[in-house]
Amino acid sequence: MSKASDTWGIIVQLIFGGVAVLITSYLLPGVIVESFFTGIVIAALIALLNITVKPILIILTIPITIVTLGLFLIVINALLILLAANIVPGFSVDGFWWALLFGLILGLINSLLGVSLGGSRRQ
Repeated sequence: MSKASDTWGIIVQLIFGGVAVLITSYLLPGVIVESFFTGIVIAALIALLNITVKPILIILTIPITIVTLGLFLIVINALLILLAANIVPGFSVDGFWWALLFGLILGLINSLLGVSLGGSRRQ
């Protein structure tokens, strides 16, 4: 693939990520996203946090992650969503449990959008 198609792929992923954020916020009354642009910023920030901060948190919490059989990773996801809510104006989450539910539903919607995109693409 060329650089141009890689760039377009990232842009398309961000747009679908923004749509997934908006759909999830529509389903949950404890999460507010003010605009589509805010949804795209949230999708980009969560992706950036997952790339940079999440691996560090996973390494620091290996013992509790092992004891909980990996379920603590959901807590780390919720904490990253709360961090994103503190950084991005126009995005608010009413608490830890809403962030946890937001992360679970957002992951589900992202995987559904990814499956529908992946099925229509030819290599």
